[in-house]
Amino acid sequence: MTYVWINVLFFFFGWKCILFESSEKIAVKLCRLELTPRNKDRWIREIQIMKKLNHPNVVTAREVPEEMKRIALNDLPLLGMEYCSRGDLRKMLSKPENCCGLRESEVLSLLNDVGSGIQYLHKNKIIHRDLKPENIVLQDVGGKLVHKIIDLGYAKDLDQGSLCTSFVGTLQYLAPELFENKPYTVTVDYWSFGTVLFECSCGFRPFLHNLQPVQWASKVKNKGPKDIMAVEEISGEISFSTHLPCPNNLSSALEEPLENVLQLMLTWDPVQRGGGINPEGRRPRCFELLDQLLAMKVVHVLNIATSRVHSFKLSADENLHSLQKRIEAEVQVTVTDQELLYKTGVSLDPRKPAAQCVTDTLVRWDSNAIFLFSKSLPENLGSLNSRKLPEKVQPILKKVWAESVSYVCGLKEDYNLLFQGQRAAMLSLLYHNTNLTRLKTRMFADSQQLKAKLEFFKSSIQYDLEKYIDQMHYGIFSEKMLKAWQTNEEKTASFIQVAEVNHLDDKIMALHSEIVELQRSPFARRQGDVIEKLEEKAKELYRQLKITYPNPDPNTDSSEMVKILSQAMQNQDKILKDLYAHLGKILLSKQKIVELFPQIEKVLDDIGEAEQAVMQMQTKRQREFWQLLKIACVRLSDKMTIICLELTLDLPFLYLLDILGHVFPVLNEPCFLMSHHVCLLYLQK
Repeated sequence: MTYVWINVLFFFFGWKCILFESSEKIAVKLCRLELTPRNKDRWIREIQIMKKLNHPNVVTAREVPEEMKRIALNDLPLLGMEYCSRGDLRKMLSKPENCCGLRESEVLSLLNDVGSGIQYLHKNKIIHRDLKPENIVLQDVGGKLVHKIIDLGYAKDLDQGSLCTSFVGTLQYLAPELFENKPYTVTVDYWSFGTVLFECSCGFRPFLHNLQPVQWASKVKNKGPKDIMAVEEISGEISFSTHLPCPNNLSSALEEPLENVLQLMLTWDPVQRGGGINPEGRRPRCFELLDQLLAMKVVHVLNIATSRVHSFKLSADENLHSLQKRIEAEVQVTVTDQELLYKTGVSLDPRKPAAQCVTDTLVRWDSNAIFLFSKSLPENLGSLNSRKLPEKVQPILKKVWAESVSYVCGLKEDYNLLFQGQRAAMLSLLYHNTNLTRLKTRMFADSQQLKAKLEFFKSSIQYDLEKYIDQMHYGIFSEKMLKAWQTNEEKTASFIQVAEVNHLDDKIMALHSEIVELQRSPFARRQGDVIEKLEEKAKELYRQLKITYPNPDPNTDSSEMVKILSQAMQNQDKILKDLYAHLGKILLSKQKIVELFPQIEKVLDDIGEAEQAVMQMQTKRQREFWQLLKIACVRLSDKMTIICLELTLDLPFLYLLDILGHVFPVLNEPCFLMSHHVCLLYLQK
């Protein structure tokens, strides 16, 4: 057994840690107050509900060890639960970097987990009634962050009927019918879930978030059926919207489907809320839309030229060319001019579907971008910046500061994504350089091989011509063959130029030097230290603001935050200028390599053709010699005299044998040379 720390949760009084001997961490909830009969029933009901539930997104009950039961302060049983070490959703939302909403992947993970947990509770005829960030905890399961619903103390078992009337839960997330003390159904959880989801997407609750429900209920009651947000303008007028506010961290492809889900969940009328039950699937329409949203395949494309991210929802079995046509329509970069790279620098495979670049899981969904480069090297590379300051100033200072922090965090994210793009371009350059080196090696090998063959063929031709001229007066001659040999000698001289590749070698070596310098450049490494420090400063200022001024007025000093914003923007301009300057050099070097490829391929083709021509000339020479020998044999058939000489040789025939033996080594073999005798063919004139 090992000693571990466990959490002991006190009913209405928070929690503390004690040392407990166990093989696993568990959370124990106990009550230290004298409860009314009604609250005793609630306590016991929670334990009963927890013990019958088993779902990955609902906290599981655990047996309380016997030695722990002695800490009970009364006759009420203890509730043991699995221990979730990553805290609750409120802790996550309170981080300054999340003040304008969670990352897209985190929002999707919340949708998947909490949506699944709520449907499970409803299927088991249980209404939670108090769904809020504090009642959603996070647990690390196999490296994945999983959301779990806790605190079913307010949960209502529907075995006794589908309508309830008790007033429970936390006001900020309650459905309107609950704080109006009206009968309610499972749709109260839809409202709470929609409110939590909106807050996780944007950083604040949807309806007049700075007011209590009793204050905003009358103002929001008459909202439109699709309105999902209400804010109070500086003039005091209430403004409604059917869309999610900016800034947030959601992609354009996700915003509209999520708005559709929220419009159903945040409907004021509880009967219409959730969109009703689909008679075919027997499920609420809001959860059907949620499943469709989670099944979406979205690819995020960062246009390096403009530093803007474009998101595309992929249709089933969509091919890459179809995606490229959509990119062309939105970005104005033609399909033939597009180069799409993974962050590894590898190009997308045109033979595979467009979904090849989409992750199958929600983990790091939003960082799984691909990078769009224009092959034509646009002149305005990096001249645009997609992140703009908010156009509308919020009347609530806390919200203004939140948007300032979000802006600085966004600048850092923009730089990180662009640096990934620069890195992808560098890796792509190195891949091209590897292919260039491979082609260069092949080119030099083929060049050397051609030179060797040419040298051999040239020396053979010269030797043949010398011997041919020497013996012409003895009667063995052919003007046609002589002319062919002379022509071959001239061709050999021209082929030597084909084998010369030094001019390309100089270009390749210069490129190699450029690439080495690019790798050594300080701009090849991240330059985001300044923006990260400014981000931490902005976060700390925001923390202090929340502590010092829970409800700050517009006159609160914001000069420090303005200073940080100014420094962040100036720094961003500088590092992006350096990044794009370095990126431009990378793309230029890559373009030089791309332009060299066809030149090298042509040289390889020329070398191949020259080598083939040399082989053809050599074959022709062999045929000519055999033809010459055939003619000689025909002429000798009637006039041949066999002369046996002992150690005596007639000179003209030696030349003939020498010539023939040069081309046909078989004539020099021992079978043609007899001991002290040589059998010679004598051609009579």
